[in-house]
Formats: sequence, structure tokens, C-alpha cells
Amino acid sequence: MPYFRTQDGCSLYYETTGVERSRPVVVFLNGTLQTTMYWKVMASSLKPGFRTLLYDARGQGESELGAIPLSLDLHLVDLTALMRHLELSKVNLVGLSHGALLGYAMARLHPQRIDRLVLCSIGTRASIRSRLIVRSWLKIAESGGLAAMVDAAMPHVFGEAYLADHQKHLDRIAKTIVRRNREASIIAHLTALGRYPGLRSMLQPLNLPLLVMCGADDPLVSANGAAEVAEKSGGRHLVVKAAGHSIPAEAPELFLKTIRRFLGDRFSEMPEGF
Repeated sequence: MPYFRTQDGCSLYYETTGVERSRPVVVFLNGTLQTTMYWKVMASSLKPGFRTLLYDARGQGESELGAIPLSLDLHLVDLTALMRHLELSKVNLVGLSHGALLGYAMARLHPQRIDRLVLCSIGTRASIRSRLIVRSWLKIAESGGLAAMVDAAMPHVFGEAYLADHQKHLDRIAKTIVRRNREASIIAHLTALGRYPGLRSMLQPLNLPLLVMCGADDPLVSANGAAEVAEKSGGRHLVVKAAGHSIPAEAPELFLKTIRRFLGDRFSEMPEGF
């Protein structure tokens, strides 16, 4: 398994697909509790038109947490260093939730290195309810452990339709998420989130093709908040009906079709909503 060692000695796990260097590259950025496994089917489905890079950020999956306190700036340094290591001069970024925030910050810092940007489940105007939900995850993880935290998070990260359709498999899904993560790393991640800059303070025209997607049944991100990100950044906004926070998992065929069109030459033909 390939690993990249950062300047401070932290080992980051990554995977690549496709060897044709002339093909455009898509980098998938994990959300909280996600690992490279989340994107494998998507990455495989983009072949042969695209090369892909999947990686676990510090504290995720197979990557180490490292000794430096987590921060958005640190994740930016890691992503930039990994791209340099793999000799990726320009890429497309597809990020979900925390990965979407990282993708936005990357586009602000290094716009010349980003071709197109897809952001899922990200928005301004976080409600008191959503802030309390995320804060409760940290408290549950600290007091009850990772398994309890994942159980508490499930109703918030998946929409009602997905939960109903997968009711018999929810325990297995939760156990899989627990198995792919580490308690200390998740606590460090959730603690760091409280110190991140507010998304609204980061918004600016990005001057690159941008697609912001949100789920209509997402208790953590409002459609208005996602629309504000798109509007102030010069992008498109799409709302996915009956989906919650985990759009790629809840509507995989629609998500794949959408990003294929957007990353191709026909993104201007896309409808304004679903």
C-alpha cells in the first residue's frame, strides 16, 4: 500500500487509478468518518476518462494522526505536498463536507492548480441545531466511545429515504465505519473543527467552474446556505431530492452522472436543480 510521509513525519495513505498521464486527474476529499473506501466505486467508474487520487487525511483511515494539532491549514499543506510528490500540476477536486471545505480552501489558496471544483454538503448559515449536533458528537465520542458516536451520527448523515431503504443493514454500516476509524483521531478531528474559520468569511469569486451540491433532507446543511456558497463564488447550485448529507452514497448513480457531465465539456448544459 502506498504511503506519503509529510515533512513532519506523518504517514498518509493514498491510492491512484489510471496510468495515462495525459488524462485529467480527479482528487476525492473525504468527509468526517470517511476513508478512501468511500470513493472506490466512483473512482473506478471514472476510468478510462480520468485518473483519480484517493487519500486519507491525517487521522482518517490508514493515515497517521501525527504530532501536530489538526487544522485546516495543516490539511492544505498536506494536500499540496502530496500533489507535488505525485507530480500533479493541475487537478479537479471533489469533496464532501469536511473535504468540501478543504477543497474550497485549496481553490482560494492555489487557484492555478485547480481545474474544476465539486463541493457536496457544504454551506453557510449553519443553524443552532446543526452546530449542537456536531458538538454532541465530540462529547459522545469522549464519554461513550467511537461506536456510540457513530450510532448518534447516523440519523444526521443519511437522509430518511436511505435510512428506510437500508434499515436492515444500518448496524453493519455503523460497524464498518467504526472499524475504519480510530477514536483518538476522530476526537482530534472534531476538536479541530471548532477552531476552523467560518466558511462565510472565506467566500470569494473563484473564477473557475464550481458545482455546489446539497441534499434536500440534510439537517446539517441548508439549501440556502449551499446556494450562498455557489452564488458568492460564481458557481452552480444543485439540490438533490430525498438525499441527506451523504449524497454520493445515497444517490450514487445521479452523483456519478452529474460529476461526469460537470468534469467534462458539457457542464454549462446542466440543469439548475434535480
